[in-house]
Amino acid sequence: MLGRYNRRPISVRWCQMALQEKFQSLKAHLAGLVVGQAPLLDRMLIALLCDGHLLVEGAPGLAKTRAIKVLSHSVEGDFHRLQFTPDLLPADLTGTEIYRPQDGTFVFRRGPLFHNLVLADEVNRAPAKVQSALLEAMGERQITVGSVTYPLPKLFMVMATQNPIEQEGTYPLPEAQLDRFLMHVMVPYPDASGERAILEINRAEQRRSAADDVLFEPAAPMAESEVMAARLEVLDLHLSEALEEYIVQIVLATRAPQQYGDDLAGSLQYGASPRATIALDRCARAHAWLAGRDFVTPEDIQAIAPDILRHRILLSFEAEAAGQSPDSLIEQLIGRIGVP
Repeated sequence: MLGRYNRRPISVRWCQMALQEKFQSLKAHLAGLVVGQAPLLDRMLIALLCDGHLLVEGAPGLAKTRAIKVLSHSVEGDFHRLQFTPDLLPADLTGTEIYRPQDGTFVFRRGPLFHNLVLADEVNRAPAKVQSALLEAMGERQITVGSVTYPLPKLFMVMATQNPIEQEGTYPLPEAQLDRFLMHVMVPYPDASGERAILEINRAEQRRSAADDVLFEPAAPMAESEVMAARLEVLDLHLSEALEEYIVQIVLATRAPQQYGDDLAGSLQYGASPRATIALDRCARAHAWLAGRDFVTPEDIQAIAPDILRHRILLSFEAEAAGQSPDSLIEQLIGRIGVP
């Protein structure tokens, strides 16, 4: 059944196994420290492999900060956490020029965005000019101060969080800026077994902390060169022409949902942009690669489609009034598009 999606020589397969095994070990390490959030961990690794950024939404205390912190200790690179507040300034992110009176010159002092992994905590609590500075760095991979442009690290990933509970005093991100995020991940509460595992891990960490033991440290952090090599393997993963057409049809369906049923007519104001097509292609490849395969299946595309599309479509007032959600609309569209 899966053979029709796989058209690659067997010899190529053996070249991928070493890095795939390393990422499987990394995934197991993350899962041992962040319990009950397997989808979030998968999406973080996919974003790392696709050179993209994550917008994560969930209630407080669901290990969003912990997840990116654990990943930062597992990959060769540095980490910085930014707490977004209403009084934050763009220079607090990008850096600023400092005047040196001894020689009458200005020296640029780099800001937190020059780290490899950046956590933008509660990104919707800062005003628009601060959000724009962050999103410009994400999109352009560079920061311009005055007349000088500074490149950001080659390994650069932003995970921005939002709290869906408290909306008072926040600055919602515009839809055009949300499009710069590779995926929008919803983080649910863990189940009963996950809650029990959290208690066990917390007790173990409290004992280690009391003994001054090191937390979060893996046996051997993954080198930046290995991440770059894995990205190349993901880009080379086989994706059949039929599945390329399937991706295109999913994105086009968000722009003309009426073609898939009169009940969907008028449900969307705007559909997904071409960035969604690119993101579906890259993330489906990464999803298949992390699963240990060297080819993409329709299930890979369907698995990551909601995270790719939910922040790139805008429901109409009528759809919202009827209780429709982006996820339910995406599910209906995917269910009505023929699978190759």
